[in-house]
Amino acid sequence: MKKKLLALLMAGVMVFGLAACGGTDTGEETADASESSQLEDFTIVLDWYPNAIHTFLYNAMEKGYFAEEGLNLVINFPANTNDGISLPAAGKADAGVYYLQDAILTSVEENVPIVSIGALTQSGLNVVISQKESGIAEAKDLEGKKIGYGGTVLAEAQIEAMLENAGLSADACEYIDVGFDLMSALTTGQVDATIGNMVNHEVPQMEENGFDINYFYATDYGVPQVYELVFLANADAVAENPEKYQAFLRACQKGFADMKADPEGSLQTLLNNQNEANFPLSENVEKQSMEMLLPVMETADAPFLHQEVSVWQENADWMYERGILSEPADVSGLVVNLLEETPAE
Repeated sequence: MKKKLLALLMAGVMVFGLAACGGTDTGEETADASESSQLEDFTIVLDWYPNAIHTFLYNAMEKGYFAEEGLNLVINFPANTNDGISLPAAGKADAGVYYLQDAILTSVEENVPIVSIGALTQSGLNVVISQKESGIAEAKDLEGKKIGYGGTVLAEAQIEAMLENAGLSADACEYIDVGFDLMSALTTGQVDATIGNMVNHEVPQMEENGFDINYFYATDYGVPQVYELVFLANADAVAENPEKYQAFLRACQKGFADMKADPEGSLQTLLNNQNEANFPLSENVEKQSMEMLLPVMETADAPFLHQEVSVWQENADWMYERGILSEPADVSGLVVNLLEETPAE
């Protein structure tokens, strides 16, 4: 279950080094060279290739918001699934986009020196998807079915929690590790349902591909509410230079404001910055994705990037109760709200 910290960090550093050299398509984006020479680089590693969730970053780059803050944003795509946490932790990137529960697991169990400096969404995006013909519309319908997942202990715990919430035993369905092939496993009939899909991407993607589907949120059935994606940074780097991170976050907020004010223009900005070779985007899918994301990236009660310690702690407590964490953990030190006058509560 546990990742080995040294291996995790070294693998991330080695892969990053390979990706940054040799003239291959690294996914690196920079501001105009004549301007960037006078700016301080801020390197961020995405969770995946550019898609709707990252639109605010590209808005801020195009509008010059990072440059206004004295920064030259350098975006790298992950070459390793752990890059969003391993590279910031190792000081090889200023920040990374990563998953809250995975961040808790790695930080607590391996004592990785990271902090979260902002939440990209105020609620979870993880859904269980099935084809309508399967008859699966809620958690209780998983009984006797095959459910595909990515082979992680977190996904197993989520399935078990949903089954128990529905009054079923943890072994009421068959768990099938399909790795990253969630959509193909579902569409080919290898499994009856999958967990680990994002409502803003796989749902519109499958519908565009002509599939009639049902879906429901894991958080409706015993899995705690979560900030789906967060910005992670090295704890010491934030403590030593909070102004740099504040500048980064201010530019992000401006980019998100543009995303809200002009979704159509922002969508075009995203499409202009897509990585067609590795992850070509469908305009229709990304438009639907953006419509789904905007209401959960900022709410009436929480501005964009806001995060509460209580959400992190609830997830840590749940992870201990499910046996994912080896001991109870106080995760308040993982949360830093740099742009707010009062600390997160």
